[in-house]
Amino acid sequence: MEDKQEVEVIHSWSAPRSLSTSLMYSFSQRDDIEVLDEPLYAHFLRVTGAERPYRDEVLLKMDSDGNRVVEEMIFGPGEKRYRFCKHIGKQRVPGLSSDLMKKGKHFILIRNPLNILPSFDKVVPPSFLELGLAELVSIYSELSDLGTVPPIIDAEDLQQDPEAVLRGLCEDLGIPFQPAVLKWEAGPKPVDGLWAPWWYKSVHKSTCFKAVKEYPTPLPPSLYDLLEESLPFYNMLRKKTRRTCSVIGPSLPLPPLPVPANDKILVWVGNEIVPRDSAKVSVFDSVVQGGDAVWEGLRVYSGRVFKLDEHLDRLSDSAKALAFVNVPTREEIKKAIFITLISNGMFENAHIRLTLTRGKKVTSGMSPAFNLYGCTLIVLAEWKPPVYDNTSGVTLVTATTRRNSPNNLDSKIHHNNLLNNILAKVEGNLAKADDAIMLDKDGYVSETNATNIFLVKKGNVLTPHADYCLPGITRATVMELVVKENLVLQERRISLSEFHTADEVWTTGTMGELTPVIMIDGRVVGNGKVGPITRASAECLQEHDSRIRCSHSHVY
Repeated sequence: MEDKQEVEVIHSWSAPRSLSTSLMYSFSQRDDIEVLDEPLYAHFLRVTGAERPYRDEVLLKMDSDGNRVVEEMIFGPGEKRYRFCKHIGKQRVPGLSSDLMKKGKHFILIRNPLNILPSFDKVVPPSFLELGLAELVSIYSELSDLGTVPPIIDAEDLQQDPEAVLRGLCEDLGIPFQPAVLKWEAGPKPVDGLWAPWWYKSVHKSTCFKAVKEYPTPLPPSLYDLLEESLPFYNMLRKKTRRTCSVIGPSLPLPPLPVPANDKILVWVGNEIVPRDSAKVSVFDSVVQGGDAVWEGLRVYSGRVFKLDEHLDRLSDSAKALAFVNVPTREEIKKAIFITLISNGMFENAHIRLTLTRGKKVTSGMSPAFNLYGCTLIVLAEWKPPVYDNTSGVTLVTATTRRNSPNNLDSKIHHNNLLNNILAKVEGNLAKADDAIMLDKDGYVSETNATNIFLVKKGNVLTPHADYCLPGITRATVMELVVKENLVLQERRISLSEFHTADEVWTTGTMGELTPVIMIDGRVVGNGKVGPITRASAECLQEHDSRIRCSHSHVY
């Protein structure tokens, strides 16, 4: 018999029916580890009074003094280098020694409650407390506060690729991987707890981690509310798993954000403000069902939303043109905007995507008669500098995709059905240009896929009629400034060749403000540099913005 020695404890924290027993069997195959099956179970039953069919037997045969268990069983000397302790999260009741969390190596095993609930009530009636997901979140937070962020593995990932997940777990725990963990013999084990006859019948038939079932077990309608309560806790932990797999294939790695600070933003959705990853609309919402929504882009300067009333006028007009009903009032929309900006501390260099959908439907379908919940308001504020190079200029190409005609869909409605523009942007991206010029049905220039457009020829400023494009608010401001500067302004049909031969070209929009264009379809605009009228117009716009900001809606 080996001499007793100090062991390194590995704590496995999970909810019931999360493959925790299979994982215990897996670790028990190692030659350097000993296993304890829920050593705190008796303490949990004594403190909580929880009813179990085997309660009396457990209390009779197991030590129910939790702190003695922690000191003598969990952290006591042993015969192997490691000790694997399988814990159920809800068994960590108040009053236990702080050593339980401060000592040893910890990891968390999770499983989607959708895959737990259908079979949960074979022994214990399912409840939020019995599922124990909230306690797992608490354990994760406490360990993180102690400076030991625990690895998290998902049962479905473990079933899909056991070796990859277990290798990753061993790496995170700082222990060597042993291939023996991938299989075990069927039948009861000496390490099983007294409750094994009630809970372990299925796992006793197993010899390895079985593949994920192709199709799930139906969820009883009586458990729907419990699933809805539990999923947010599972999803919060799921996002932090080491390896993200999926039953429908591997997920993509998380991409870097253009502005990393936007990873922690708060977003207004409906009638509440929520964290970024919780900012979702229903699959029954009209914006999902048919792109049935209107929107505005807003900029924030010096604690004020620039030209907010003009944007809200256009939002209101667009909603009215689309026959929206139960539209939030202007004051309600403003309040949502200000709450969002203040909550994020965004008072400068921020952009808002303000969206109003026709709202959620009672059933999927095209008819607005199904929209009985009222509109859905979304305020998405991000830290976002102008998206174009306004110093050196941008390049454009002409798209083959034509701009919508008022005969089909009036572009004066600022709607979310933007496939027309997106197809043009695809062409621009493929040509490695910054944006794409879009023509009307007769071949005249309308706008770019995202902005209005101007040209300068022999000192005169020209811009297309807003017949096939949105009459932009920044566009209107620039047109006013051009006239004030005593320049000749013409609003008329403009052919593509006139842009090819222009002395200067620029675009305007909330996202980019005023942006010089230095090349169109491979043709250099002017001398290929930002022209004097473009530069002067940009400076006038900045001065104008600075002067009138004080008269615009203050955030705080």
